[in-house]
Amino acid sequence: MLRLRQAELEAALEAARARLAQVGARLRAIESEGRMSTQDVVVKKVPAVRVAELSSVAAGFGPEDIGPVIGPLYEELCGRLESAGVTGFGPAVAYYEDAGRGDGSVVVHAATTVPDGTVAEGVEVRVLPGIEEAATIVHRGSMDEVLPTAQTLAAWIDTNGYRSAGYARELYLECPEDPAGWVSEIQEPIVRA
Repeated sequence: MLRLRQAELEAALEAARARLAQVGARLRAIESEGRMSTQDVVVKKVPAVRVAELSSVAAGFGPEDIGPVIGPLYEELCGRLESAGVTGFGPAVAYYEDAGRGDGSVVVHAATTVPDGTVAEGVEVRVLPGIEEAATIVHRGSMDEVLPTAQTLAAWIDTNGYRSAGYARELYLECPEDPAGWVSEIQEPIVRA
């Protein structure tokens, strides 16, 4: 009788272990749902979008050059839109272009998506063209620490037979008060090498 009881308990223990392993796997899956690893690159078409923007020039394309320029631009842009009574704007988009000075400087465009008919004094409203093919990657954290993510994207582009077709855009998906919680998508235009 005791041997039979021992066998029953061992079988129950094994079944409980199997259920515990299934629950653990399901918990891990639930915890990772809706998150994209910063190592995952997705090639996609980026649609055109209506934006309101302000622009200025930065000395270079590095975070140390862009950060001091783009922060004040966004503060001023949001202030002007709010003063004009514009509601429903966002998410923010940053994009760049060569300043044409031959010194590595770039024009920084601080933009945010806006509804049709948006008008605000001193703010340019335009349609930002789509990107036919972009390699995209999600960056989590401050944009001051974007270089490893950008390097991962550049390596993926080279390894997969593409080349960059221009400066990357940044789409700011989540921007809480603490920059460590920011979630941004880097969208780099690409063509086959």
